[in-house]
Amino acid sequence: MDRDDGVFELLKEYNQQHIIKLLEKLEGKEKEELVEQISKVDFHQIMELYENTKKDIEIKENKIEEIHYLDKAKLNKAEMDIFNELGEKVIVSGHYAVITMAGGQGTRLGHTGPKGTFKLDVYGKGKYLFEILAENLKEANKKYNTIIPWYIMTSRENNDETQEFLEKNNYFGYDKNSVMLFEQGELPLVNLEGKMLIGKDMKIKEASDGNGGVFTSLRKTGMLADMKERGVKWIFIGGVDNAILKMADTTLLGMAIDKNVEIASKSVVKANPHEKVGVFCKMNGHPKVIEYSELPKSMAEEVDYNGELKYGESHIMCNLFTIEAIEKISKEPLIYHSAVKKNSYIDENGIEIIPDMPNSYKFEAFIFDSFELFDDIAILRGKREDDFAPVKNKDGVDSPKTAKELYEKYWERQC
Repeated sequence: MDRDDGVFELLKEYNQQHIIKLLEKLEGKEKEELVEQISKVDFHQIMELYENTKKDIEIKENKIEEIHYLDKAKLNKAEMDIFNELGEKVIVSGHYAVITMAGGQGTRLGHTGPKGTFKLDVYGKGKYLFEILAENLKEANKKYNTIIPWYIMTSRENNDETQEFLEKNNYFGYDKNSVMLFEQGELPLVNLEGKMLIGKDMKIKEASDGNGGVFTSLRKTGMLADMKERGVKWIFIGGVDNAILKMADTTLLGMAIDKNVEIASKSVVKANPHEKVGVFCKMNGHPKVIEYSELPKSMAEEVDYNGELKYGESHIMCNLFTIEAIEKISKEPLIYHSAVKKNSYIDENGIEIIPDMPNSYKFEAFIFDSFELFDDIAILRGKREDDFAPVKNKDGVDSPKTAKELYEKYWERQC
């Protein structure tokens, strides 16, 4: 059996005959490239993910309990000093690195290009999101007399543009030898009947595999090995779109070291019981974040004896891991969540179809699903006005307007 026959058998087995019809029409390089791609697809995994879309998510309430956290605002001076000293020691010793997840586009903001290249209208002249993060890290470098290695996770879609943007802006004054770009993984898109979509380039259409793909990508791209070579022991992972993200918070780092845990995270209190954010809890004795869409209404509204929400600690993409934790997670398959999206595709006759309704599933792993691989997590409750100014929506909540206000007010208070 030659390679083409093997590919045809594979496609038949997984009910992808529409791709066979396409292959029969293609020739030369186009055909070769599609065959090459098919040979690398894990069809069993994709079909399993598709079958899972038909199942209801069940959360058994009796297995869930609230999670312990420390409130930064309530720490006494002695506790703060202990944590800060422990955290500072790690950063000063050069054992600390930062990862920024920047694989997304600025489409929702009405911006063409990678999200990190979006300019936030602060102080009249504005600052790019990448610029804000670079300034944050440069400040830490100056304070701790070091250069923190900065790893930026891009996507196939925006990697080249991100690289060009950073080079054009001279990495906003950051040491370019300490900035490493790496791409996140991708998974095929399937339609509502489980058929893989074909794109205009005559290949199976793929999309980024979610922020939880960061761990595998670090290993596959050699970035994990690079970290080890540099002597990195603790890694902070945050998003590109939080304008007041503290990437070198010695209190958070020191608390994790003091509590002798491998993972830590910062939270802020939910604005209200039904705010659309994932919340921390413990499930079956392990730390977990439950998405707002998966949290029963009764639990979302439940309060403790102080009148505070029992499940009120929001995950704000402000996470710390030991290098051993990242290595462990990178070898474990995380669960995937499905989202129904609108995607154009090429039909069997080679005609591009642009749907007017969501027509396909995108499969994503979330970074917080890795927490379940550990027995414990240290959580530091921060303040929204000090820690969380997301730029997600064009208008309204978590928009450039709200982020600008939070950013400017935060820096006014620092003066």
